[in-house]
Formats: sequence, structure tokens, C-alpha cells
Amino acid sequence: LQYTRGTVTAFAPFDARADAEALRKAMKGLGTDEETVLTILTTRNNAQRQEIASAFKTLFGRDLVDDLKSELTGKFETLMVSLMRPAYIFDAHALKHAIKGAGTNEKVLTEILASRTPAEVQNIKQVYQQEYEADLEDKITGETSGHFQRLLVVLLQGNRDPDVGVDEALVEQDAQVLFRAGELKWGTDEEKFITILGTRSISHLRRVFDKYMTISGFQIEETIDRETSGDLEKLLLAVVKCIRSVPAYFAETLYYSMKGAGTDDDTLIRVMVSRSEVDLLDIRQEFRKNFAKSLYQMIQKDTSGDYRKALLLLCGGDDD
Repeated sequence: LQYTRGTVTAFAPFDARADAEALRKAMKGLGTDEETVLTILTTRNNAQRQEIASAFKTLFGRDLVDDLKSELTGKFETLMVSLMRPAYIFDAHALKHAIKGAGTNEKVLTEILASRTPAEVQNIKQVYQQEYEADLEDKITGETSGHFQRLLVVLLQGNRDPDVGVDEALVEQDAQVLFRAGELKWGTDEEKFITILGTRSISHLRRVFDKYMTISGFQIEETIDRETSGDLEKLLLAVVKCIRSVPAYFAETLYYSMKGAGTDDDTLIRVMVSRSEVDLLDIRQEFRKNFAKSLYQMIQKDTSGDYRKALLLLCGGDDD
């Protein structure tokens, strides 16, 4: 699958050895030349970063990621190290850390499993097994419960129907089932929501949402908001938003990571890195449309130092 809406693309002319030498020089001796490090790593794509790491090991017998970890600190270090992880390893690693130790980070599980394509989910599961010699589904079911757990398991199957034409009769039927399960009943029949939202094709579900609005007078998000709560509500909403538009979902995620007091840097880094070669241009467009300022301006206002410089380079431009 070739993504073409990323802000980071292959750098040309590319010379892995020259980049490796420049990075070594930037980190050698006293003090680190952060500017060189951030400029190289944010302007090469992930495949090129892997080549640089391999040239770095060949030339100096050193591990580039270990060097970055020992020379850099804080959020800037986290960002640079994140850029060095191949995409599926990046997701697998984020999930591993979301389900490790005390407390589970439901936000990370929700964001990744609601937004990745079925093919991406299959890849993540495979990489997770290779990297951590453990079954991702077992790990997640061990740390979650209830309907939240069931919807995660459905999404983990990566078996959503392919987008091949829409059957209007089935659209009508699904919309009615959701209406009866949500608005018409004391308590909600969560299982119906889980099955329909977790398995039907994207184009089918977009039609179901329109039909649902016609039947009930409500957006499906409003019903979910009223009828469910907690982690299940957040996951259902994330799934609905990603079905409507993945870039709009991430624009909103980025906005709330920076809005108000304090910044949720983990989320900011995770989204900027994981979408930089996928759809960050579309995310920027949605951001500008929905939040009356550009992503670039918000990053500029909310972050500082080398961390800010690197994020702005990943952002790839302003939209004003």
C-alpha cells in the first residue's frame, strides 16, 4: 500500500554513509549538535533512517539508537528514538507499553486499533509476536474487560468487510438494528454496536450513519455519548470517527493533545511520527478546517526548543 499524503518522503540525493558520518560527528565529544541530528532524522523517511543506522554500525561499530539515547534527553530524545522505529515495530512497541505493568493505557489501544487498516492490524500482530514472543490478543484480553475488551478483540481480527459496493437493504437493516439497540431500549445492546461497527465495510458504515440520522434524528455519536460511558464509549467514538475520516480523527487527537494546560507529549509524538509518511497532509487540512488555526501554529505555541524544531519539520509547513 503506497501512501502519498505524508509530509515526509524519500530524501534525494540520499547518501546513508554521509548521513551516518554527520550524525557521528554531531554526537562525538563534548556536547551534541542537536540541529544536525534533528534535521537529518526528520527529513529522511523511515526506510532511509534504517539504512543510516546500518551504515552507522558498519562505519563505527556503534548502535545509532543507543547513541541517540545517551546523547539526547527528554521529549526530544523520545521523538528522535521514535523516528528510528519501523512503522509496525513502532505500533507494536506502543501497544506493548500500553499494556505493561500497573494500569493499562486504554487511550493508546483505542487510538491504534480504531485507526489502522485490517492489513496494518495483521502486520502489527505478526511483528508483536516476532519482537516480544507473545500473542497481542492474549496480552490485551489479559488487561481489559467487558464490552471494551470485546470490541478490541473484534478489531484485532482485522476482518472488516472489503469495500465492494453497498447493499442499501443491509444499510437500512443495520441502521434499524442500531436504532433499536441504542435509542429505543432501556440500556443499550452494546453487542450489536460492536458487531456492526467492528465488521462492516467503511463505505457501508458511512451510509448506515446517514440512515441512522434520518431514522433517529441523532448523529450516531450522540447516541453513543448518551448510552455508553468510560473506555467503551471512547473506543466506539474513535471507531465511528475513523470510519468517517481517519485524518479528521487524528486532527482532533492532535488538537486535544495540545489544547488547555499542559501538553500530552506522548500522544503528540505518537501521532506525528506514525502519520508522517501516511496522511499528515490530510490531517493538517482537517486541522485547519476544524480548529481555526493551523497544526503548525499550535505546535509552535505549545512546544519549545529542539523538540519544537523537529516537530515543525515533521509537520512540513503552515496552512495559513
